[in-house]
Amino acid sequence: MFNVTLISTYDLGHQPFGLASPAAWLVEAGAEVTCVDVSLRPFSPQTVQNANLIAFYLPMHTATRLAVGLIKRVQRINPEAHICAYGLYAPVNEAYLRQLGVHTILGGEFEQGLVDLVTALRDGAPLPSLPSVSLARQQFKRPSRTNLPPLTEYAYLDTPAGRRVVGYTEATRGCKHLCRHCPIVPVYNGRFRIVQPDVVLADIRQQVAAGAQHITFGDPDFLNGPGHALPLVQALHDEFPDLTYDVTIKVEHLQKQAEALPVLRDTGCLFVVSAVEAVDDNILAILDKGHTRDDFVQVTQRMRQIGLPLTPTFVTFTPWTSLRGYADFLALMAELDLVEAINPIQYAIRLLIPEGSRLLELVEVRELVRPFDEAALVYPWSHPNPAVDALYETVFKLVKASQNAGELRQGLSSQTLFRRIWQAVMDLLPAEERADWAEREPVLTQAVRAVPTLSEDWY
Repeated sequence: MFNVTLISTYDLGHQPFGLASPAAWLVEAGAEVTCVDVSLRPFSPQTVQNANLIAFYLPMHTATRLAVGLIKRVQRINPEAHICAYGLYAPVNEAYLRQLGVHTILGGEFEQGLVDLVTALRDGAPLPSLPSVSLARQQFKRPSRTNLPPLTEYAYLDTPAGRRVVGYTEATRGCKHLCRHCPIVPVYNGRFRIVQPDVVLADIRQQVAAGAQHITFGDPDFLNGPGHALPLVQALHDEFPDLTYDVTIKVEHLQKQAEALPVLRDTGCLFVVSAVEAVDDNILAILDKGHTRDDFVQVTQRMRQIGLPLTPTFVTFTPWTSLRGYADFLALMAELDLVEAINPIQYAIRLLIPEGSRLLELVEVRELVRPFDEAALVYPWSHPNPAVDALYETVFKLVKASQNAGELRQGLSSQTLFRRIWQAVMDLLPAEERADWAEREPVLTQAVRAVPTLSEDWY
């Protein structure tokens, strides 16, 4: 028997599709597959000591950093095993991962590559020349979730009606847009691939049978292919009318495909996550986001009118953020009545510039960053104004202190943290500038709106 261990270190509180999907492919290919999610279970040497192939799923920056130490550890436990890294962050960190002793790198559409690798290793054949990035169109299989912890151990959804068990699936991968800061771009380069609708529905069906009451679609942008997405959620609603879901959609699509929004609302979409990133048009242009501040304001108002909540996410600290700009961001969130819709960590998100980032195409960015930090897996940068870096440190500490104290879980409004952050900005502004903000000091609504929220603080 050929033994494969698939390892996930972190996937935003979701039951990892990136383990369940390849597990199905590998079991069908005749492998004995063990799935290990160390975000929920302490790592056990027994899970890798007899493995012929140990493959680490690296979908994001945090997962990759957490995997580094574990890669070294499994090599000591099982030095004969073939080590593979796969997922979005594997190819962009290929050079460093190979220094660690990783033998095979698979990015993009990785399932078939894993099968080809297992087949060669099992049969003693020469290893295939596998590309580090494959965008081949695949015929997906229903993910195998039987070896993963139950859904009840993963992130849940808080709603006015109580907690809901959350499942997770993907209907597409990649993205047809080229935002400069996005980690998807170096791998997919403006392309996306679909997971066949029958496979998506079969995956959701098995998760509903396992207790899922809500589904998170992990697609980078659910409306990259509306002809794929909308019939899918309509079929989903027809089969499971009480099942709710959430999706991620960029502002540009929310604006240009406004006719899709009532369809989402009427088929059970509880909220839409959107990577707004900034409200400063200069920063939005640098990031090549494809929308403006006014676009965001209009989309927010339209979605409120149709009754589809918006959950915006941001990169609040960039080399181009100013103290006044951060105060303006806070004031706009209050004006748009979005304070309760923002996960607190969004106030303290600092721009990451990983290997392969399109931001490095900009001369001003190349002149700003320091040499690549292998331990952090980023090009470090400092803000030209030290006061902005000081604000970041202050805001991050305020957010973490609130999270550690469980304030939101105890019913303390997000408005309380918002006011602390506002005061931190005012404390750093010169006295003459503070007076300018007296007229725009946020006036928060007294009624706290209950917004559906995932329990994972980093979602």
